[in-house]
Amino acid sequence: MYLGDMSMRPGVLLSILVCVYGGFVEPPEPFTLHSVAEKETRLPCRYDAQDSSVVQVNWNKEQEDGSMELIITAHHTEGTVVGRLATRVRFESKDPLQDSSLLILNTETSDEGRYTCQVVTYPNGTFQRVLSLTVWTVPISLIDPVILEEGQTFRVAALCRSTAHPPPTLSWDTDLPGQSLNRSGEGGRVLSQFSLHPLRNMNGRKLDCLVSHPTLERPHRIRNTLVVHYPPNAVVSGYDGNWFVGREGVDLTCEFGGNPKVENITWTRRGEALPEGVAVEGERLVFGRPLVVTDAGIYECEARNRMGADKGELQVMVRELQRHEAPVDTFPTIIVAGVAGGLVVLMVIIIIIVTSHHRRKNRKLKKELNERMEEINSLSRQTSLRRLNSASTDLRSQMDDVFIRMDSMTKNSMMSLEECSTLRQPPGGVSEQDLDSLGRPPIYSAFHSPRDSNSWRARQQEESKRRVETYLKSSDHSLVSGLRSSLVLI
Repeated sequence: MYLGDMSMRPGVLLSILVCVYGGFVEPPEPFTLHSVAEKETRLPCRYDAQDSSVVQVNWNKEQEDGSMELIITAHHTEGTVVGRLATRVRFESKDPLQDSSLLILNTETSDEGRYTCQVVTYPNGTFQRVLSLTVWTVPISLIDPVILEEGQTFRVAALCRSTAHPPPTLSWDTDLPGQSLNRSGEGGRVLSQFSLHPLRNMNGRKLDCLVSHPTLERPHRIRNTLVVHYPPNAVVSGYDGNWFVGREGVDLTCEFGGNPKVENITWTRRGEALPEGVAVEGERLVFGRPLVVTDAGIYECEARNRMGADKGELQVMVRELQRHEAPVDTFPTIIVAGVAGGLVVLMVIIIIIVTSHHRRKNRKLKKELNERMEEINSLSRQTSLRRLNSASTDLRSQMDDVFIRMDSMTKNSMMSLEECSTLRQPPGGVSEQDLDSLGRPPIYSAFHSPRDSNSWRARQQEESKRRVETYLKSSDHSLVSGLRSSLVLI
């Protein structure tokens, strides 16, 4: 038969070989199984014979010397035969030739080892599969508490022991200051000890042992509390400072600690015996009658346990008269409370009024500020206009001065001309025809223009007028530019 490419994967090739020649369906090879002691263990073995026939199945266990021990066998005609483990092993299926899986009913640690499932077929021969079984045991754990005493040196406070296969892991859960030390022994035994320096405030604190193992889903906790013994600490109480003659129902109490429990309590009065009519009831000293003056004194209480004893004392004074405490008058309290409440309300009202006043004042100041700003802006505009008007007035004054100076210059010129004409007129005087329209004699021909004086005066006036208009236009342009700049600044 053609098998195709020989480079195909081994698993696929093995499947093809099983289909053609037969083979083990389970277990795979190699195969390692973990079980727990005292539980049922299944060793799988199932063979697919294909064209051949299974005639016999054998289960063997390898011994320490390498030999094989027959555990159970099944023959197609002789049936099933069981070896020395007959009470603890059997085939899982009623037809072991089809399904040869083996059951160990109550697994023991001695069952750990190598097992062989052997299948005999006809006519193909014998086939076998090897399995390794590891048997775990559930840890057996305990803790040994140690009783410590206050004042002892650094020592072991607790021992935690556990035995299992494989060996478990031990740890401590506590907030106590100390050190732990682990040790291992034969047979999966493990020991852990926790050591510390004992103090009385450590008494009753948690000191738990945690056991971790593959058979446990979570660490197993062994609860434990530290025990520290120490002597008692006696304290006397019950005196309120107001014992007086005739008072009834009073007693003194002896308070104490200590570990172990206090075994004996003794009441005494320093320097003298206990008063008559006083009874000791456990840790209490009860005055079963009204008090008298002679009940005063220093009372002592001694508490004792096996660690030692401690004594507490208290001085008691008995007055002849009762000390009256000033009665508490509720009326002044009510008045004070009312006054305080009124002050609080008044303060709230004052705060509201002051706040409102400040708000109004702020609004008024804001309004005045706006008005001042408007006045400042108005004054700025008026100042700019005054500056503009002042510039115009100065311009008109300058123009008037120009006209005055020009008129003066004209008159001076005319007078100079008249003087010159008078000085240079010909002998015999000037005739009436030679006088001008103003009755002035004509200027001498050396200074007189070929034209008459009226024409020259007209030209002079036109020239003056032209210069004045040019000056006015220039002044108007400067005035307009100044006005625009003043407006921009405003």
